[in-house]
Amino acid sequence: MKLRVTVSLKDGVLDPQGKAIGHALHTLGFVEAGTVRVSKVIEIEVNSTDRAQAEQRGREMAEALLANLVIEDFSVEVVS
Repeated sequence: MKLRVTVSLKDGVLDPQGKAIGHALHTLGFVEAGTVRVSKVIEIEVNSTDRAQAEQRGREMAEALLANLVIEDFSVEVVS
């Protein structure tokens, strides 16, 4: 099964990369672009046939390594 873990900064945490991208978009003429937030997507192949177990293991991976729980949120989805 393939998992997709999306990690993003929590609301209220400054996102300098998102701010820089937002500024660049405005400079390039995309004035309609509002607030930009940057996230990372991690795809993981797991050896499991149980969808719920695979998703749970993905959450455990995110909590242990993939996300900094102090400043980041994450979501896990089984994509195939």
